[in-house]
Amino acid sequence: MENCKLCAFNNPKPSVTAVIVRDGKMLLLRRNEEPFKGMWDLPGGYLHGVETHEQALKRELLEELGIVELKGFEYITQVAGTSTFEEKTIPIISTFYLVNIGDDEITLNKENGDYHFIPMQDIKIDEIAFDSNQEALKKIIPKIGYDLVRVRELTKQLDDTAEVKEWSLYVAALRGGVAAIHETDGGRKKLVGLGWYFTRQTLLRKQAVVEDMIVDVEYRGRGLGRMLMEELISRAREDGVEVMELTTNPKREAANILYQKVGFVIHPTNHMLLKLCLIIKS
Repeated sequence: MENCKLCAFNNPKPSVTAVIVRDGKMLLLRRNEEPFKGMWDLPGGYLHGVETHEQALKRELLEELGIVELKGFEYITQVAGTSTFEEKTIPIISTFYLVNIGDDEITLNKENGDYHFIPMQDIKIDEIAFDSNQEALKKIIPKIGYDLVRVRELTKQLDDTAEVKEWSLYVAALRGGVAAIHETDGGRKKLVGLGWYFTRQTLLRKQAVVEDMIVDVEYRGRGLGRMLMEELISRAREDGVEVMELTTNPKREAANILYQKVGFVIHPTNHMLLKLCLIIKS
C-alpha cells in the first residue's frame, strides 16, 4: 500500500450532520471520545461505503440517539473542515441537514455521555467540537434562530386561527427569505416585526412571493413595516429574484399604501385558489 497512488490523494472524507431543534432549542451531545472529548457536538458521522446522505443520516441517528424514524429532513449547507485520525489531520466535508425527530425519546450510545437541548441564542460556538460545526452554526443560527413563542404571538395578531408549526418555520426560513425586527425590552431583544417570502423558478423567471408581513400592534406607526419590506426586497435581489409578488386585502389600507410606496403596482388579474385537502364528512 506504500506505493498506492489512490491512497496518496488528499480527498476529504464526507460526513453528514443533523441539526435537531425542539421549542427553539438545539440538540447538543457531550462527546465521550477523542477528538474533542468532553466538548459539545452535533449528531452525525462519516458516510460508509456507497451510502447516500439519507442512509447515513438514518444510520447515525439510530446508532447515536436510538431514533428509528425520521419525520423529515431538509438540506441546510455544506462546510469543509478538518478532523483527526491516529494523530493525523484529515480533511472532511460535512453536509448539514435540519432533521425532524418529533417527540421521540433519545437513547444515547457510548459515543456520547450526555445531551441537552440548548436555546440557540445561548450556544457558545467556540465550545462546539470540529471547525466545520463551528462554521456551519455561524450560518445556521442566524438563519433559523427565531423566538418561536413571539412568532406565534405575532402571527395570531394577523390571523387568530393560524397555528405556526416549528418545523414549518425553519423550513420556510431555509427555502426563502425572512426579515425580522427586534426592540430592546427589559434588557432582552424582543421580536416585534416579521416578514417572509418563498422563491419559485418558473419557465420565464425566478420569482419571490411575499407570504406575510406582521408588525406588533404596539409598535405600529414607526416605519417598521417599510423597514421589513425593504429588507425583504434587498434579500430577494441577493437571491437573484427578478419579480416579487404579493396579495393583500383591499381593506388593509395602510398596507396597500406601503406596498405601492416601495414600488409594487396593482396587477389586474383574477387570483384563484383551489384547496386540495380532502374534507371528510361524518
